[in-house]
Amino acid sequence: MRFSFWEITPLALFIIFIAPVAIVLFSLTGDYSDNWSHLYQYVLTRYILNTAYLVAGVSILVTVVGVGTAWLVTNYNFTGKNIFEWALILPLAVPPYILAYTFTGLFDTFGTANNLIRDVFDLGREFTFFPKVRNVPGAIVVFSFTLYPYVYLVSRMAFINQSRTMLEAGRTLGLNKFQTFYKLGVPMIRPAIIGGLMLVVMETISDFGAVDHFAISTFTTGVFRTWYGMYDIETAKQLASLLLIFAVTLILIERYSRRNASYSNAMSLYKPLYLTKLKGIPNTLAFLICFTPIFIGFLLPVMELLYWALNYKLDFFNDKFITTAWNTFYLALIAAFLCSLLAVIINFSIRYKSNNYLKVMSSFLTVGYAVPGLILAIGVMQMLTYFDQSFVSEFSNFVLTGSIIGLVLAYVIKSYALSSSTIEAGYQRINSRVDDVARTLKTSGWALLAQVHLPLLKTSFLTSMLLVVSEVIKELPATLILRPFNFDTLAVYTYIYAAEERMYDAAAPSIAIVMVGLIPIIILTRMIRTSRPASRY
Repeated sequence: MRFSFWEITPLALFIIFIAPVAIVLFSLTGDYSDNWSHLYQYVLTRYILNTAYLVAGVSILVTVVGVGTAWLVTNYNFTGKNIFEWALILPLAVPPYILAYTFTGLFDTFGTANNLIRDVFDLGREFTFFPKVRNVPGAIVVFSFTLYPYVYLVSRMAFINQSRTMLEAGRTLGLNKFQTFYKLGVPMIRPAIIGGLMLVVMETISDFGAVDHFAISTFTTGVFRTWYGMYDIETAKQLASLLLIFAVTLILIERYSRRNASYSNAMSLYKPLYLTKLKGIPNTLAFLICFTPIFIGFLLPVMELLYWALNYKLDFFNDKFITTAWNTFYLALIAAFLCSLLAVIINFSIRYKSNNYLKVMSSFLTVGYAVPGLILAIGVMQMLTYFDQSFVSEFSNFVLTGSIIGLVLAYVIKSYALSSSTIEAGYQRINSRVDDVARTLKTSGWALLAQVHLPLLKTSFLTSMLLVVSEVIKELPATLILRPFNFDTLAVYTYIYAAEERMYDAAAPSIAIVMVGLIPIIILTRMIRTSRPASRY
């Protein structure tokens, strides 16, 4: 039986994408060293508890903030509502580790905020108004106010599609506005909330920069310490395997919990939502509830970074910054182009061949987005090391391990899901009759892709690249592990300065990262505007 290029490619990519994860998991079947015994006896419990505290605290706070703000901007009309519906996404442009760095600069004993309080009220240097943030509660605030937009976005989309008829039925049964919210509105969008929450949890457990800066012992910091402190890669892989199992378990529990549930609206009873006009105190409260997360998650860190940059007259465009920015952008562009190209080929294969095997392979290719970058980096490095020892050294002096190839591969595996979803959405807008006409003209697969589909997918392809570029520029753990010697990106540049407590020097690369992070915000803003119902009563 012969297989065509369109059938072999998804299988080859599946093997490449899954291999790093399988390598990490396979370490659990090996021998356990004395270092593992030490970790098990003294620090593993702390890793588990701190990670669990973080996940629980962040999950609760992002649910309250994300769902609450989504309900307000969807169902009520108040001061600033039209701005808040897109501005609430802005904190996505600020990675957690940058908010952690700015919080430290703001709220440390001699940070900007405490110094301002002392100057205004003429207080002594020993007076401290704001508490320390380098602890688990501080980390919960940092993660929550940078990651809540994941829950806000999916909740808002779900609330928009809720029927006014269902909510009115609840009011006729005696429910007040708050009861209608938590007894009807929220339960009906549970899958959307859980889906957004899973993204938040994955980002939280895979983060390294913020928890390391706050000196919190979690699985990710434990893996780094085991690897770079004990020089024990096998134990580090075994520790990373536990983190991966934890992540996969959360995904399986979420899917199992809603296996037989139905949350669809009866479209025949659908009516657009009615916007309640708020006045007085309710109007002010709604404004403050929506403004607070934007202020904490976006405005505050941006103002602090600009204050550092302007007040300390930093040299933004020195040779080091330009070199680092160039490294970052050309890596991001390479990864974005490869991701988008592979997504086009895979989605075209599904459309062209139209069989279930390709659909299953395509769904497996997106699992990399759910794998923490730290685990992915360890797996990629081990895979390239094995490949160097087995094949490359016999034919060439070029070594894959420690080269840019490993870094790009990790980026592609991690970000492929973003490209795939974007290209898939683009293909849904191409009528299948176009393919039928091409077949009647005996057009080959390559000709159909190059001459018909690609011109129609230009916008989706560009959108895919922009999303991946933004994601790659913020990636820290994988870059720290896989980067070549003496090769820095903006994320690494920022991390190194922050680790040395040179917070002012970290401002320039941090601002660059935030500016690039605004690109997907613009795209998401357009999506939200086009998703508005055409009319409201």
